[in-house]
Amino acid sequence: MRLTTKGRFAVTAMIDLALRQDSGPVTLAAISQRQGISLSYLEQLFGKLRRADLVESTRGPGGGYSLGRKAEDITVADIITSVDEPIDATHCGGRENCGGDGGRCMTHELWTTLNARMLEFLESVTLQKLVDDQHANGVEVEGKPAAKRAISSAPVVKPIRVTAPNSVFALGGVASK
Repeated sequence: MRLTTKGRFAVTAMIDLALRQDSGPVTLAAISQRQGISLSYLEQLFGKLRRADLVESTRGPGGGYSLGRKAEDITVADIITSVDEPIDATHCGGRENCGGDGGRCMTHELWTTLNARMLEFLESVTLQKLVDDQHANGVEVEGKPAAKRAISSAPVVKPIRVTAPNSVFALGGVASK
C-alpha cells in the first residue's frame, strides 16, 4: 500500500477536528496552523471528506467543520478512501496484468493478500480510538475562547438634555420675557 501525504494529512486533520469539535465548528485555518498543513490543501481534502459525508460544514461567522458521523462510526479506511487514496500494494492495481506476459506476476497473490489485511486493519481502527489514544498520550485540547461580549473600553456617553435656547433669536425671545 502506498500511503501518500494525502491520506496521512486527511487522517491527521480528522483527528484534530474530532478532538476539538465539542467546542463548535473547527476552522480549516486553525487546523492548518496547528498541524502545519497548507490551507489550500486542507480545502481540497475537506471537499472530498464532505462529499463522503465524513464532515459537515457550517458557513458564516463562527462557522467551520464538524464530523458528519460519530467518531466511533468513522474508520481510518473511510478517511483514506474518501480522499481517493487507493489501498493497493499490487503493482497492477488489481488488474492482474503485472507479469511479463501480461498475466499475473509471481507475487500477485502476496500483494493481494497484503491489501486485504491492510484494509481489514484500517477498517478496524476508528477515529474515536485515535482520539482516545491522543488523550491517553496527554494531548490536551484548549477550550473554545469565551464569546466576546460587546464591552468597549471607551466610556458610554449619554446624550445631555439641553434646556437652553438653541439660537440667538430664541435666546432673544427668552430674554424679553
